Amino acid sequence: MPLPSLANSSFLAAALLAWYPRHRRDLPWRLTRDPYPIWLSEVILQQTRVAQGLPYYLDFVSSYPTVQNLAAAPEQEVMRHWQGLGYYSRARNMHHTAQQVVREFGGQFPDTYAGLLKLRGVGPYTAAAIASFAFNEAVAVLDGNVFRVLARIFGLHSDIAAPSSRKEFQALADQHIPHDEPAEFNQAIMEFGAIQCTPVKPDCLFCPLQSQCYAFQHGLVALLPVKAKAKATRTRYFHYFVLRHGEQVYLRRRTEKDIWQGLYDFALAETDSPTLPESEVLRHIEALGGELDLSRVAEAPAAFRHVLSHQKVEAQFHPVWLAQPLPPSTLRDTGLQAYSAAEIEELPKAVLISNYLR
Repeated sequence: MPLPSLANSSFLAAALLAWYPRHRRDLPWRLTRDPYPIWLSEVILQQTRVAQGLPYYLDFVSSYPTVQNLAAAPEQEVMRHWQGLGYYSRARNMHHTAQQVVREFGGQFPDTYAGLLKLRGVGPYTAAAIASFAFNEAVAVLDGNVFRVLARIFGLHSDIAAPSSRKEFQALADQHIPHDEPAEFNQAIMEFGAIQCTPVKPDCLFCPLQSQCYAFQHGLVALLPVKAKAKATRTRYFHYFVLRHGEQVYLRRRTEKDIWQGLYDFALAETDSPTLPESEVLRHIEALGGELDLSRVAEAPAAFRHVLSHQKVEAQFHPVWLAQPLPPSTLRDTGLQAYSAAEIEELPKAVLISNYLR
């Protein structure tokens, strides 16, 4: 589908730069040119709404005012501050990147787009954001909001989920970015997609680009951008054994290469069924070398559901009182360790575990 002539491409920049000062949200990372807090905000806000991410951003800049502070912090402590945001690999990469900046760049972020791409976990979008916001380099950002705005304005039907589409959208965005105001333009187009040209029910009636918008003029607003359907989610059944002895509870640090790596949870059995017969619960406890405290009244399991991007976890938490501490061989083989309530509060945990503990 032909694009409008780019011979005079200033209409998009002019409209957005006029719209932005009147509608922009007052967000703290927009008040600085320091690449460290800008980078922090971009990492936190990936796949996270501003309302959810803002308290985490404020916590991180307060707890770790400089990249050196973040680099020196224990990973477990960083993960604890991240708890609840999900996508925990972002936190691990963020911590490693901070250490790389200190180790390889003397605590100073590279000041170019090309240099920023050398940092671990920093991709084209994050590099473009830091390069433009901190160093005023004219490189266009390309996130979900920008994809949506460009697809609707210019009538692009390319699948934005396809890697091959990135080059097409990036070239278009780069052609429209004003070289004298790249930071303002990038902030404006992302904000425009976030609060005006929204995924559902965009405010087309009061849109300053209404007359130039291909999607609006052709009744395609609800159909653009084109995005392939995500993979169907699968359901997994987790059975956690909440082993208690006295005032302590047994947890273990996950070492599996998954989204919860480095976080703490209980002894776990994954099955094909949402329920686990009492005989199976007893079998798992015996396999751990545990001995039931028969003086305690048995408690019913608690059920929780946790929805992730490509899977749904149906979890049952089985409270188990032990007559004796778990044997050292079990602790060695499973990684389980006894913790007090105060110690558990300080451990980094997935939202699913935190919800149960509350």
